[in-house]
Amino acid sequence: MQIFTYILLGFLVVCAISVSLSKNLLNSILIFMSYSLIVSIIWILLESPDLAITEAAVGAGITTVLFFITLKKIHAMVDSDQEKGDESDEQKNS
Repeated sequence: MQIFTYILLGFLVVCAISVSLSKNLLNSILIFMSYSLIVSIIWILLESPDLAITEAAVGAGITTVLFFITLKKIHAMVDSDQEKGDESDEQKNS
């Protein structure tokens, strides 16, 4: 069980570093979500199920949804339909 804990802590460090170095906002959000899920698993291993549930619900759930909504509102995340329309407009202008 001790080895599993060390593996999780290693993943936690990798997630933290990769979020900091990621240029793509969508990838950063997904990595942050996995970071929260790993922390939730660590809370379970530390025998704190109330904190694990809270971390999973708030960290991986609500916060991730709020980040996605924010990306959508600032137009950093584009629908695939809009993206296809933009490409066809560029081709018509060429």
